[in-house]
Amino acid sequence: MVYMENYNHWRSNPALSPAEKAELEGISNDQKEIENRFYGPLEFGTAGLRGIMGVGLNRMNIHIIRHTTQAFAELILRESFEHTGGIAICFDCRNNSEEFAKEAACVMAGNGIPVKLFSSLRPTPELSFAVREYQCIAGINITASHNPKEYNGYKVYWSDGAQLPPHHANQISQTMEQIDVFTSIQKMDFDTALSHNLITILDEETDNRFLSEVENMINDRETIQAIADDFRMVYTPFHGTGYKLIPQVLKSFGIKHLSCVKEQQVIDGNFPTVPSPNPENFNSFSLAIKLAKETNADIIVGSDPDADRVGILAKDDVNEYQLISGNQTGVLLLDYLIHIKQKNNTLPQNSIVLKTIVTTQMANKIAEHNGVQCMDTFTGFKYMAEKKEALESANKGHVFFSYEESFGYMLGDYVRDKDAVTATLLLTEMAVHYKSRQMTLFDAIDELYRKYGYYEEQTLNLLMPGLDGMQKMKNLMATLRNAPLKQIAGTQVRSYIDYETGTQTIYKTNERVSAPLKGSNVLHFKLEDETDIFVRPSGTEPKIKIYILVQGDDKQTCQQRVLDYVTWGKGDLT
Repeated sequence: MVYMENYNHWRSNPALSPAEKAELEGISNDQKEIENRFYGPLEFGTAGLRGIMGVGLNRMNIHIIRHTTQAFAELILRESFEHTGGIAICFDCRNNSEEFAKEAACVMAGNGIPVKLFSSLRPTPELSFAVREYQCIAGINITASHNPKEYNGYKVYWSDGAQLPPHHANQISQTMEQIDVFTSIQKMDFDTALSHNLITILDEETDNRFLSEVENMINDRETIQAIADDFRMVYTPFHGTGYKLIPQVLKSFGIKHLSCVKEQQVIDGNFPTVPSPNPENFNSFSLAIKLAKETNADIIVGSDPDADRVGILAKDDVNEYQLISGNQTGVLLLDYLIHIKQKNNTLPQNSIVLKTIVTTQMANKIAEHNGVQCMDTFTGFKYMAEKKEALESANKGHVFFSYEESFGYMLGDYVRDKDAVTATLLLTEMAVHYKSRQMTLFDAIDELYRKYGYYEEQTLNLLMPGLDGMQKMKNLMATLRNAPLKQIAGTQVRSYIDYETGTQTIYKTNERVSAPLKGSNVLHFKLEDETDIFVRPSGTEPKIKIYILVQGDDKQTCQQRVLDYVTWGKGDLT
C-alpha cells in the first residue's frame, strides 16, 4: 500500500519535529486517517495548493511549503535568471500563514532569489500590485481565501501579477514529483537572508502606493460630499486582511459614518464569530446586521479573509438587510460604471467587460445595450488577466471591468486578481449614487430588470469530501460526458458543450462544431427555454458546482424555473 509507505517514510524522517512525529504516532491505528493524509500529494494547479493543515503528504505544513517553493524556485531560475525584482511574498490571517510565508522566503533566498516579504498580513490584491510595481518575476501568497479555519493555501503568481499560467503550474508539479520533499530543499536561515539583503521587508510605503492607485479609481466625489451626513454603512473584514486598508480608503473617499464590526476587526485565524468567513454566506453577517440596525446603515460590506472577494447587503422592500448575489452585484456595478464613465467622458474607446462563462447573461445584455463588448472566459481571474493582456497588447480594446459570480471583481490596470479593496470603494460609490436618488440597491436591481429583462441565477454545491469524494466527482463528470443529457427537468436540451475538448453538439441537427473556448473541465447544457446549466468540479474545494442561469418575461417565471432546476440538481445528480 503506497499510503503506508509514505506514512512510514514521514514518520521515520529526521526532518520532523517531536511534535510532528507525535501527531503521526497518534494516528498509527487509524488506517482511514493515514490513507487520507498519505494516499498522494496535494494537487498543484494554476491556483497553487489548498488543503487542510496537519502533518502528511496530503496536508498543508512547512515541509509541503518548502517542497513546493523549491520546485517554484527551480522554475524561476530556468525561466529568467535576471530576476532583479525577485519575488514578492505575503500572507493572510490564518493559523500558520506567517510561518509558512517565512519558510517560503527562506527557501527562495537559499536558491539565491531575492525576496520582498510583507511585514505583516496584507490583502491578496496588494500582492498582485507589488509583483507589478516592483517588477518581480513572481509572487506567493499564503492564504486559503474563504475556506474553513482548518485550511491553508499557497497561491502563486507570475510577473504580470496574475496567478500562474497552466504551463508553468505543470512544470512546478512535474518538478515536485522529481525532487524529494525533505532532502532536496535549499534553504537559508531567515536572519542570515535579511543580513545579506536576500530578504527585504515591504511595509507602509507599499500600502501607500497601492492605495494611491485605488483612490484614483474614484469617479464621483461630489455626490458623497453632498450626502455624506446622511449616508451610513457597516464594514466587516471577517477577522481578515481588509481590517486596515478598506476602512482607510472608505474614509479617504469621504464616508463620515463608517461603523466597523469591532469583534471581527480582531485578527484571528480561528474565525470565532462566524460560521464561515465567506461573504457568500448570509449567516456570517449576523453581527454586521445587528450593528447596521443599530446605526440605520444603508449598506453592509464584508470582505473575505484575504480581501479578494466582497459581499454587500442592502435593505429590501420590508426594510430587512438581504445579501445581494454576486451576479446581481456585478451587473449593478457594470451598469453604474458604464454610465458614470460616460458622464465623465472617461469610458475608454473600445471598452470591454470580461466575465466567466458561468456568470449571468444579463451582463451581455447590459454591455450590448450600451455599446460595450462583453467577453467570456473560464472561471478564474488568471484567465481574465490573460485575456485582458492579450486584448490590450494587440490594441483590440481596453478591459475596464472583470468579474465572476462568486463575489470577485477586478478593476483598473494595477492589479491582476480579484480585489475587494477597490471593489468595496466602487460599490460604496455606487450605493451613494442610488442613495442620492432615494433608492436602495434592491430598488436599483428592480430598475435594471425592468430595463434589460429578467434574469435569475443559483449555484448548487454537491459536496464530495475525502478520497471517495474525489472519485465520485470524476465518475459524475465521466457519466455526463459519456451520456450527455437530452432533457433536464422536463425541458429539452438544445445543445451541449464540452469545454474540455472544445466541442459543441447541436441536438436538432446532430451537428458538431467548435466551441468558443477549450481546455477546462466544464460541461454546458443550453436548454430550449434559454436556460444555461453548467457543471464543473471546484478547483479549490471537494465539490461539484452546478450553475443555473435562467431568463424569462417576468420575475415569477424566472424564480419558478430556478426552483425546477434546483430540484432536478438535488435529485438526479446526487
